[in-house]
Amino acid sequence: MEGRRMRRIVVAGGGTAGWMAAAALARTMGRAVEVTLVESDAIGTVGVGESTIPPLINFNRLLGVDEAEFMAATQATFKLGIQFENWKMPGHRYFHSFGYTGKDHWSAGFQHFWLYGRTKGHLASYDAYCIELLAALEGKFGHLPGDRANYAYQLDATLYARFLRRMAEGDGTRRVEGKIAQVELDGQTGNIAALVLESGTRVEGDLFLDCTGFRALLVEQTLHAGFDDWSHYLPCDSAIAIQTESIAPAVPYTRAIAHDAGWQWRIPLQHRTGNGLVFCSRYLERDAALERLLGNLEGPTRTEPNHLRFTTGVRRQQWVRNCVAIGLAGGFAEPLESTSIHLIQRAVLRLIRMLPLSEVSPRDVAEFNEQQLQDMTHVRDFLILHYKATERRDSAFWRHCADMAIPDSLAQKIELFRETGRVFRKNEELFAENSWVQVMMGQGIEPRAWHPIAEKLRDEELARLLTTLRENVARTVAAMPRHADYVASYCEAAREQAA
Repeated sequence: MEGRRMRRIVVAGGGTAGWMAAAALARTMGRAVEVTLVESDAIGTVGVGESTIPPLINFNRLLGVDEAEFMAATQATFKLGIQFENWKMPGHRYFHSFGYTGKDHWSAGFQHFWLYGRTKGHLASYDAYCIELLAALEGKFGHLPGDRANYAYQLDATLYARFLRRMAEGDGTRRVEGKIAQVELDGQTGNIAALVLESGTRVEGDLFLDCTGFRALLVEQTLHAGFDDWSHYLPCDSAIAIQTESIAPAVPYTRAIAHDAGWQWRIPLQHRTGNGLVFCSRYLERDAALERLLGNLEGPTRTEPNHLRFTTGVRRQQWVRNCVAIGLAGGFAEPLESTSIHLIQRAVLRLIRMLPLSEVSPRDVAEFNEQQLQDMTHVRDFLILHYKATERRDSAFWRHCADMAIPDSLAQKIELFRETGRVFRKNEELFAENSWVQVMMGQGIEPRAWHPIAEKLRDEELARLLTTLRENVARTVAAMPRHADYVASYCEAAREQAA
């Protein structure tokens, strides 16, 4: 590869990961690179990713995507957060919203003022200070001036891949149909030289993106990147997904409903509802899991059950030689906080920032791998929190979770919050202070103290602050339209324009 510009980028595999990568590269790099995507219609994708988080908005904006057109094409609804049911204990629920709660001070988060306020008789729920949270629970949504509302989407991932494919091909991406029979290596460098298809076609490239999902055909089966298993922290290893007809207006949030061996998701789209049961096969057999899922559905089924097995963990190297893993090929941290599509996005944009001109720099590779590992580790710790911080002891699964050892990084975060009410965000980690506060308090971790800055306020100042914040939230939410009505009118305009 010495002396040759790295122009030919080959994406192995389609689906959400492949077409997100192809679309972003083709749109942002223009004539500087040639993008070829290899996929086979005969190979299915995991395709159950339906729930996203707010950074996807910026990804779509970077690509110049019209939001209403995108939502109409993917049957998307808006998402303001996740409602967690039965996690702390059976019958209990709390909400992890995407919004800000209250108003932070530069020295301390709003939770410190709220905690101190409780000692002064201000007993309103922490939830009452968050626009997104109250709007979600009331089934409302509206775009607020100045992008004041934080939201994401609930979408059909298969339709999203199709939407991105049209965009990528319009920007010059070449799609090659066929199954990969062999990954050909350069005898001198050990780099990938070409993908050889069953038809005998050779697809040569300078840089290869492994978007082959759990198979990790290039980065693991060929280049042996290695894998760190995290199932001792995140024990669920199986899922069953199924789609049902919509029987009620779509709500602007995802539900995560814990059961005695895992949890169940419910994700409302415009035209259907996505359902799935995530479980640990050590504590629940497959047939029993299917029976449980089918017994907890709302509405007639549209599809046959899709059974998945997975191991939570991360590839030790996500960039090896001239191959970069994107999506499930690089690791998986289970779908509890809807991070899978986000991690695809992070890897793709990070790769674009580090795209080599000619030879791959070992320094770029090392930096990419370190940053990817940090992303995955931060997500891992946040997910573990949901399982570890529980009062449930009603099944072997939950007793295992409550008793399991956890990473020192998470233990420090939990105990710091328990003792002081403080949360610190490090190294641009995904989940900000308010996310940690909502989940830790939702799971039953109550701070024993607050920052002394809160006590600087006189009683009347504290009362005015808290009352004003609550009233502003309530007034804003009251003026919002019903979510389902807003989605229908928003997307209908895009459909009419497209027609």
